[in-house]
Amino acid sequence: MIPMPLPTIYALKFRPDLKININIARLRDEKEQLRKNGDEFGWGNCRYDIAENFWGDKLCRSAYKRSPDERHDADFILITHDHYDHFSPEYISKIAKLGSILVVPEKMSAKAREVADAVGRIETVKPAVYREIGGLEFETIPAYNALKPFHPRSAEWVGYVLRIDGKRIYIAGDTDATGEAAAVKCDIAIVPIGGTYTMDAKKAAELVNTIRPEIAIPVHYGSIVGKPSDGDVFAENVKSPVKVEFKILF
Repeated sequence: MIPMPLPTIYALKFRPDLKININIARLRDEKEQLRKNGDEFGWGNCRYDIAENFWGDKLCRSAYKRSPDERHDADFILITHDHYDHFSPEYISKIAKLGSILVVPEKMSAKAREVADAVGRIETVKPAVYREIGGLEFETIPAYNALKPFHPRSAEWVGYVLRIDGKRIYIAGDTDATGEAAAVKCDIAIVPIGGTYTMDAKKAAELVNTIRPEIAIPVHYGSIVGKPSDGDVFAENVKSPVKVEFKILF
């Protein structure tokens, strides 16, 4: 049987910063080759392209600089909420193609129509639901601040748990360490740690210690909010056997 190609998925923030092209089984043996080629950065289970404007190691930065600005390769574009650094019509137009499926929270459906001509179709989602869209299975997790005003629960913004190749990948979005986040079951957790607009490094570590993924990837720190050292604080507070991987800093 010829394996079906896995979809190219963008979880958009600021620029097309997080491209998930995940093949759990086949990528495990490609890790060293990816490092040597410098085309894409792999860690065991997942493959990432990192936008040049984000902090990371030289391999990540140089890979994206050699890539075209206009990629037009997105099968799915997942939007967590409508803030400018997560929903950018400019950058959606650079990664979208005729058949791209744009997934957005239901309450930003009107705003999503700004890019209707750039994508194949737009699908809206509410928090705490399971969906299968175009062959991609995922669940939505409410993403909000418990006390801060920046991401109100009433906005019904979301994170995503993707189901790919038998693994569950949690993209938390901008959120605090909520009860809903603490109930997530996942193999890979991508969580914000910068504080101010989201949970901070210690709270994020507490969350990860609760949900116990195989791998935790801290994001949303070191630039607009938070310090680069927040990654170290996060790693110091995450308990074994969870592995912390530093792949994206922003």
